[in-house]
Amino acid sequence: MKKQFAVFGLGRFGGTLVKEFHELGIEVLAIDKDEEKVQQYAAFATHAVKANAIDETLLKQLGVRNVDHAFVSFGDDIEASILTSLILKELEIPQVWAKAHNDYHHKVLVKIGVNRVIHPERDMAKRIAHHIISEKMIDYIELSREYSMVEVVATKKLNNKTLLDLDIPSKFGCAIVGIQRGEEICVSPSANEKISMGDVLLIIGKNKDIIHFEEDGM
Repeated sequence: MKKQFAVFGLGRFGGTLVKEFHELGIEVLAIDKDEEKVQQYAAFATHAVKANAIDETLLKQLGVRNVDHAFVSFGDDIEASILTSLILKELEIPQVWAKAHNDYHHKVLVKIGVNRVIHPERDMAKRIAHHIISEKMIDYIELSREYSMVEVVATKKLNNKTLLDLDIPSKFGCAIVGIQRGEEICVSPSANEKISMGDVLLIIGKNKDIIHFEEDGM
């Protein structure tokens, strides 16, 4: 069965989510109390509804209980974000992700059991910063305070060497979990997989280990 998604709050972040789901052919329920925003994203959502997200009875009538994954993304209305997230958790939605505006908001969302708290601006700033300071890095995704996943471009130093030759886990503590060569992607490459200059390497590990590999291994 296809998973069902719901987006609460159709600001820049929530609205973009709805559009991306539409592009991916995924059904999504879009909810906002602003009629203008509902009309703006109606063409991209399976159902776009003007509703007060803190009205539990109304959410039940809309079939929110059948949703597998809900995203809570309100503007500056922290109270509505917290209450909506709480209602969704009480309705036993399997995955509730919420956008946080500050550290206090983040802590409250965690306390009520939100599965993942998102800081779009902060996360993007980190990705840009990591990208700028490294000529080899294409993308950066923070997994936790200590761990990250990055995409780096293989240099001449790695050309024609196998993962066994490089022995990255024992030398640097991180691991190559994927290799992209043109349109082809090799997931969980074998030890005998050869790297070519220009390959995009997907690396996961502690931040300090990834930096160590970038500086000394590439």
